[in-house]
Amino acid sequence: MTKNKLVEHIIEKQSYLCVGLDTDIEKLPAHLPKTKEGVIAFNKAIIDATAPYCVSYKINTAFYESQGVKGWEAMEATLAHIPSTHFTIADAKRGDIGNTSAQYAKTFFEILPFDAITVAPYMGKDSIDPFLAYSNKWTIVLGLTSNTGSQNFEQQKLASGQFLFESVLEQVASWGTAEQLMFVVGATKAEDFVGIRKIIPNHFLLVPGVGAQGGSLSEVTKFGKNDSVGLLVNASRAVIFASSGNDFAEKAAIAANEYAAEMKGLLSV
Repeated sequence: MTKNKLVEHIIEKQSYLCVGLDTDIEKLPAHLPKTKEGVIAFNKAIIDATAPYCVSYKINTAFYESQGVKGWEAMEATLAHIPSTHFTIADAKRGDIGNTSAQYAKTFFEILPFDAITVAPYMGKDSIDPFLAYSNKWTIVLGLTSNTGSQNFEQQKLASGQFLFESVLEQVASWGTAEQLMFVVGATKAEDFVGIRKIIPNHFLLVPGVGAQGGSLSEVTKFGKNDSVGLLVNASRAVIFASSGNDFAEKAAIAANEYAAEMKGLLSV
């Protein structure tokens, strides 16, 4: 999906919501079996219920890979059910030496035709270049994450005076274009978006941490939005596990609609 198409979809819907399909098989509603079929049925119902309110879906591959072959099949079936109008993200956080990254890129851009994949930048440019070689595909690089461990490396000061995450943003942005690169920036420190936007004013940001993790959607939008919106705000548990009963899809739709309504209001400010 091109940047223009993504922006067009966001403007049309007045929503920049990404629904995270972090489907923990142990948390499926009691009436669904804890099997591949149960996961697929759950995900399809969630997608059907929330598609009118979001523009993207993010599949956290760990929840599927942990189930072996059956989990992989559930991931394939889930991806196939997502409407072509919606931007799809493999939240896989890959990154390795070049020839290995090339295989990861083939996996998530060809075998599984996702629009985007999350990658870790620790190993440098040659670990990311294979992903950037694909046309109309997106590489979403970890920038400033919302976990407490981000203090161990990402928020360490360099001799230059920059934080490590700022150096990562600056360097990685020079390896590609704003039409193929996004960055993960956690929502739990919204004030950091001001400085981040000075470094990467034109790039899309994938923002986890709103919802169950307590990030503020209004603050993220205020400090992170750019001229093309430039945000995909992810909500996972707060949407897909809004109910553990038979009404799980209905409650997910309500939760997604609430986010979308708030986003519409924030975009009109």
